[in-house]
Amino acid sequence: MTAARPLRPETGSIPEDPGVYRFKDATGRVIYVGKAKSLRSRLTSYFADPRTLHPRTRSMVAEAADVDWVVVGSEVEALQLEYSWIKEFDPRFNVKYRDDKSYPYLAVTMGEEFPRAIVTRGAKRKGSRYFGPYAHAWAIRATLDALLRVFPIRTCSSGVFARARRANRPCLLADIGKCSAPCVGRVTEAEHRTIAEDLCSFLGGQARTFQRRLTKEMQEAADLQDYERAARLRDDLGAMERALERNSVVFDESVDADVVGMALDELEAAFEVFHVRDGRIRGQRSYVVERADEADDSELVGRLLIALVEDADEVAPEILTPVTVPSDVREWLAWRRGTRVDVRIPQRGAKRDLQQTVTTNAEQRLALHKARRSGDLTARSKALEEIRDYLDLERAPLRIEAIDISHLGGTGVVGSLVVFEDGAPRPGEYRSYTVSDEGARDDTSAVYEVVHRRFRPREVDGQDDGRTRTFAYAPHLLVIDGARPQVDAAKRALNDRGVTDVPVVGLAKRLEEVWVSGDAEPVILPRTSEGLYLLQRVRDEAHRRALRHQRKTRQGAIRGSALDAVPGLGPSRAKALLKHFGSVTKIRAADETELQAVSGIGPSLAHAIRTALSPDEMLTTSEGES
Repeated sequence: MTAARPLRPETGSIPEDPGVYRFKDATGRVIYVGKAKSLRSRLTSYFADPRTLHPRTRSMVAEAADVDWVVVGSEVEALQLEYSWIKEFDPRFNVKYRDDKSYPYLAVTMGEEFPRAIVTRGAKRKGSRYFGPYAHAWAIRATLDALLRVFPIRTCSSGVFARARRANRPCLLADIGKCSAPCVGRVTEAEHRTIAEDLCSFLGGQARTFQRRLTKEMQEAADLQDYERAARLRDDLGAMERALERNSVVFDESVDADVVGMALDELEAAFEVFHVRDGRIRGQRSYVVERADEADDSELVGRLLIALVEDADEVAPEILTPVTVPSDVREWLAWRRGTRVDVRIPQRGAKRDLQQTVTTNAEQRLALHKARRSGDLTARSKALEEIRDYLDLERAPLRIEAIDISHLGGTGVVGSLVVFEDGAPRPGEYRSYTVSDEGARDDTSAVYEVVHRRFRPREVDGQDDGRTRTFAYAPHLLVIDGARPQVDAAKRALNDRGVTDVPVVGLAKRLEEVWVSGDAEPVILPRTSEGLYLLQRVRDEAHRRALRHQRKTRQGAIRGSALDAVPGLGPSRAKALLKHFGSVTKIRAADETELQAVSGIGPSLAHAIRTALSPDEMLTTSEGES
């Protein structure tokens, strides 16, 4: 390894080979680990203009005091070393893939003299075989209870087992045939180990082999008129079937695969993984991670697969993913398995359907995670305090209002205003605005108009339900969806209204920067902060509100326009015309050649539009109506 060096090493001193690098802070603690095809290219990118860096990367570089690296022979070796270093140093700027809860496993302690079957969580122990994970502990216990009839393995603790040996008295499970009672010598150590190995083989995917064997033995017992044994074997088969029925059948028996689903936003990503063995869903994992760096979707899924394999200590022969996985990750998976691993995006059929189901689960997981986080009163209080501190406000913003502008190709411009009090939404206070032609020139003009109308003295604006409503009081913070130009427009509107005590900030989507009115540079909140999460949620709620109102306005304009009178012109083409020309007046002024420039408008339909909207036609219609 190279010796420690200044943070900004000479470009010529950095090798162009693949390798792994690590940034350290002033105390020598590793704060970030990364890999690169070319160390020189990657490391020099960190020392570009800080304004061009991702906020998380900018924070990391600002905190770093040293960087060193190791050159390796290939990208796969770099991937292995990167993951080893992440596990060893736990750098705080790296994404960490951890289950959002500790899932239960069924473990068989093959390392003990008399192996036992147990339900366990947490860290795995050497010498034990693990099966799962399962979504619920009760599901494992029900499965194990059914299988103990066929595989009567010991399930008692070490203390109970030792007491039974001393007293030479077996437990109730032995009396009802669900334990072979090695504690009192009913079976030898070797015989009991064979039972444990058979259970592991059954759980490991060889269920059909045991079913066929029991069926054959049952038929042989019946042929020999040993009906009591045949009946017992029949009941054992029934127990096996009940255990198997607890797992959903999704594919043919020959399919062993891991299916990955993903859902993400600007700050977090949720992953769901279904483990399919012998065509059945045998287990499931969930991960919710913070998007701590600039990794794209492909890199995020690649990192997930590495964490998944390290955690489960197995590689499925087939992995279905929502996006393409980097080639070095595929090579690493093949190296771990010892043979090729089919990593692909399913295109059709049952596998595609299951992958979409898993993705839906990931979306629900992310929504549930956000709902739990926003419902936490402690987290909301912390968020408000962080916003006050980072934005240097006089007090915590107990009432936050957010404004967003929405339009379709520059037409149908509308605005929305949402209200959060004590960190929670107040839907009854929401407003929607239809922006005038003057305000619809651009986003800043629209923001100015909406803010100007919101702060009209004794505000009586907003037409959501036709009633006149007033705001109770001014917000402690006004959030605009946008950057400095939108913030400046909002501040001008407040000044024109004589409002000087409402702070204005903008939240830009691309980098989640917070632009404060009057500041030349944005404020970068830590991506793990509750304050940034709350600002993002307020902004996103305003965005959703604006989109809903814009769609409603657009549909009403199409339904209520003169285009309804055009024979053969449906809502989709009418919408395309309005988007292209901006208004019915401009459509009426266009000739047939210009109309045909719109997708879906042919010569005959263009002629019908011209005929229906011609001045003569309009005059005839008006005279007829009068």
